[in-house]
Amino acid sequence: MSNQAVEVEILGRTTRVNCPAGQEESLLRAAERLDESLKDLAAKTKITNEVQLLTFVALNFCHELESRDSLKAEQQNALTERMELLSASLGDALSKVKPGQQ
Repeated sequence: MSNQAVEVEILGRTTRVNCPAGQEESLLRAAERLDESLKDLAAKTKITNEVQLLTFVALNFCHELESRDSLKAEQQNALTERMELLSASLGDALSKVKPGQQ
């Protein structure tokens, strides 16, 4: 697939960004989310330095991702544990069935 150039606006500045064909809408939503987060943080904290704003928003996004990854891993572990218990329970039940008995 080829890349598409897409214009995004962040903090009032337009930037052209290449992205895989078919991913333009996703990129635009991501840019919009970033722009909103930057503006929200600027309004809440009165930080005007763009580097600081970008740093804090990046940290917030990374923290969100880390939290989601951690939750996903916990859920996967719980699911795996349940499946192992079900498998053991099924194995136990099957071992009690006499051959030819249904």
